[in-house]
Amino acid sequence: MVIFFIKFESIVVKCMYKIIIADDEDNVREGIRDSLNWNELGFEVVGDFENGREVLQAIEQIQPDVVLTDINMPLMDGLEVSRYLYEHYPQTKIIILTGYDEFEYAQQALKLKVHDYILKPNTADELCQILSKVKADLDDENRKVEDLSKLKQQLRESLPLVRERFLNQLVTGELRESKLEDKLAYLDIDLPGSHYLVAVIDVDDHGELQRFYPESESELLYFAVCNISGEIITRKKNGLVFQNNNEKTIVILYDENVEILREEAALIFEEINLSVRDYLKFTVSIGVGDICSSLNKIHHSHKRASFALDYRFFLGKNRIIHFGDTEGGMSERTPYDKHWERKLNTTLKSGTQQEIELIIEKIIENLKESYLPMDRCYIHIQQIIVSILDVLDELEIRETLHSTSSNPLTEIYGLKTLDEVEDWLKNYCLQTTGSILETRNNFCKMQALKAEEYIKENYADAKISMDMVCKYLVLSTSYFSLIFKNHTGETFISYLTRIRVEKAKELLKCTDLKTYEIANRIGYVDPHYFNLIFKKATGMTPTVYRRMV
Repeated sequence: MVIFFIKFESIVVKCMYKIIIADDEDNVREGIRDSLNWNELGFEVVGDFENGREVLQAIEQIQPDVVLTDINMPLMDGLEVSRYLYEHYPQTKIIILTGYDEFEYAQQALKLKVHDYILKPNTADELCQILSKVKADLDDENRKVEDLSKLKQQLRESLPLVRERFLNQLVTGELRESKLEDKLAYLDIDLPGSHYLVAVIDVDDHGELQRFYPESESELLYFAVCNISGEIITRKKNGLVFQNNNEKTIVILYDENVEILREEAALIFEEINLSVRDYLKFTVSIGVGDICSSLNKIHHSHKRASFALDYRFFLGKNRIIHFGDTEGGMSERTPYDKHWERKLNTTLKSGTQQEIELIIEKIIENLKESYLPMDRCYIHIQQIIVSILDVLDELEIRETLHSTSSNPLTEIYGLKTLDEVEDWLKNYCLQTTGSILETRNNFCKMQALKAEEYIKENYADAKISMDMVCKYLVLSTSYFSLIFKNHTGETFISYLTRIRVEKAKELLKCTDLKTYEIANRIGYVDPHYFNLIFKKATGMTPTVYRRMV
């Protein structure tokens, strides 16, 4: 929350950075360690290791700024070390040293945000150049962190809350007109000119900075956006900047001439957009209201700027959206069709992931073309979520991946564009279909196990049949045949025959029962048929089998 502007001062960073060296070749490792003037380069060698596992064991205690590692080492190679550092110590710079001149290694290294990639053999000059570049980058990052730290201090100590509250009331129309001029003079707020324009700036996301700053300190990033905007407006001397209660940056521009104000506004907002992206490494979207002719009407411009910013939901991030452009979009709107919502329910039960994703793309495309108000869009999305939950209830799926601490019906309000909603819905449906498939697989497995148990208990019944098993399980014969074959790899008849033959072998081996008696005991009324079945299964008659065992 701020009205005043703080300049980012250049800070000379003078510090020694810690570096470790990892290479399984002693002569290479020691050569690098002993041949460079590390102090002059701004580094201190705090360890050298002969394999990646030793690096990982020491990394937490040493906390190096830079890791210079060979790519080919025993136990754990350089890429594995880089992957671990990328996931657990993203601030650590990595330099890959290798004798493998292969593109695939370079590709993998780049994906892991490796700072540089140098081939053996290399000269001391080459290594010094790379280390100098790394140090410059570390200095720059420290400078930015210190800038943000200074902003945090200023934010805590110097917020002009009264002026900010007044300006928020001004743009939202909460001020009494009779008090307006007096309060402007009392608070020393100068808004000359006869024409005014309001813009609302909001952070799209924190980009790569979210890896370095916890959510609790995200207000610093919003403050930095306001500060950059303020520096630009201060230089132009035609407006002022502050933050509202939602941490959005509000810009008020003024001028005597409408055309000059419109042209200056376009240049200023483009500069703000580029400056934030270049310096803070994330993007903002800017909603621009129309021009009004008095301060008493400035709340109309603010309302329309907020309305224009909402169109980021349809158009995507990193946009400068003018209210006039949104009016044009509304004239081309198409009615929202619920056909795809209904189709999604059916496809969730039996469709492929590709079919589900296509339907979601159609839903989002339809929402974009409809230009419905954001709250209406959220309602439609919530209805889709409810219908998904209904599908799960219909299939009696109680424990799902969705029973987490976050509520999907409210989670969607954190999504700022329909493109984000599309990705979220695809992932949500993927979890749903996975849960449905897992439940079905478990059900099929249980039914197949019940069938096996039933067959093993009733194989001696000459009348046992697939119809009897299906009646016991309350399944259709076609569905039972499918799940039983998938589970056992056998048909009902082949499985029953195998169980009977195995029991016959046991009786032939352990008893003196006649062949016809054994046949009767395992469910065959006709001893001759039993002989045929047994010979087909074992390659010999029951009599021969008994003699052999």
